[in-house]
Amino acid sequence: MIKEYKTIGEVVGPLMAVDKVAGVKYEELIEVRLQTGELRKGQVLEISEDKALVQIFEGTGGINLKDSAVRFLGHPLQLGVSLDMIGRTFDGLGRPKDNGPEILPEKMLDINGEVINPMARDYPDEFIQTGISSIDHLNTLVRGQKLPVFSGSGLPHKELAAQIARQASVLNTEDDFAVVFAGIGITFEEAEYFMEDFRKTGAIDRSVVFMNLANDPAIERIATPRMALTAAEYLAYEKGMHVLVIMTDMTNYCEALREISAARREVPGRRGYPGYLYTNLATLYERAGRIKGLKGSVTQIPILTMPEDDKTHPIPDLTGYITEGQIILSRDLYKSGIKPPIDVLPSLSRLKDKGTGPGKTREDHAATMNQLFSAYAQGKQAKELAVVLGDSALSDVDKIYAQFAERFETEYVNQGYETNRSIIETLDLGWELLSILPKTELKRIKDDMIEKYLPEKG
Repeated sequence: MIKEYKTIGEVVGPLMAVDKVAGVKYEELIEVRLQTGELRKGQVLEISEDKALVQIFEGTGGINLKDSAVRFLGHPLQLGVSLDMIGRTFDGLGRPKDNGPEILPEKMLDINGEVINPMARDYPDEFIQTGISSIDHLNTLVRGQKLPVFSGSGLPHKELAAQIARQASVLNTEDDFAVVFAGIGITFEEAEYFMEDFRKTGAIDRSVVFMNLANDPAIERIATPRMALTAAEYLAYEKGMHVLVIMTDMTNYCEALREISAARREVPGRRGYPGYLYTNLATLYERAGRIKGLKGSVTQIPILTMPEDDKTHPIPDLTGYITEGQIILSRDLYKSGIKPPIDVLPSLSRLKDKGTGPGKTREDHAATMNQLFSAYAQGKQAKELAVVLGDSALSDVDKIYAQFAERFETEYVNQGYETNRSIIETLDLGWELLSILPKTELKRIKDDMIEKYLPEKG
């Protein structure tokens, strides 16, 4: 029988201390019955002898310490999962918010997931096509990878997220593909943008959406990405689907962690974030992957806004250590009207070589990728030199590279948010741009590939 405690000792922000408890476990779910009969849920954060510190999801406002009672439910926060979740929208705690019927769960799962045994992991090596040239060709996303997007305040990461959710697909397979989308602390306007886009394009039919809004409790923000990943793991490992998880904005998640940490009076780490920020983020990001013997996979694209566009800020810094690369959005490209403003030179996908080549994309993928990187870097250098010294200081080859860089940005990177390019279209466009350069400059591509793919100059 579940025991009820009327021993609430103290309330600080979203936290509440309960005295004289027994048999309570870390992360156990609790229920608070207010003096009005209202029920609120919460979670155990800390246990010290016979005291438990709990966080209340709906906030502690209006709680009368003397007349309210706490019940410890004996299990952690859970999500009821079923295939019926696909096409539905939930709040940050997994409750339906699309006026649809309640989900009849096939089973209840702990939202903290189960740790994947490293020996059971399968290496990510299958190409996922996003339809975005600067990702597919130059910073390839691979099934089972975690590849974050580093954005800045005001940059169009929501448009990029919606485009990826709409266009992403796994090539050369008949297996089912699903998108799990988690909005973490986003504004009502952003939530409406995503929902409208998903409904208009039909992407909602293969999506599971979790929305935690900016005015929802910070505590709920901590649970939202775990809810999304639990749904993704169920669809991937139990139903054999390829699942892409898009989480935006991880910065809001980290701010909620900092808020809870301050309320707990913990010793702060860098910039006031808790010292366990790295391990906490790792518990989320490491839930991506493939498992040997199972057909499904979980691929993650976490999106975060870098405060003051600072890549050394703790959130992007620690995220970069845990994940396999990063896609960086550039404020300069954004100001130039490039959509999406992906800065390809500092962006990186550490697994790109595993998901490309014959049978996956095309034999010329790696060679053209290296050549485009090299030519764009030289072209940017030439443009910078021209700004300082004038065009007359450039050699004829430098002028060609500067022209290449200009066209690369306006024709290749600047594809807009509605264009869905296949990898073959992207590769052909890359060759078209490389045809601007003299053949002698194509030092990273073998002669037989140049003969086969390079278009003749008109």
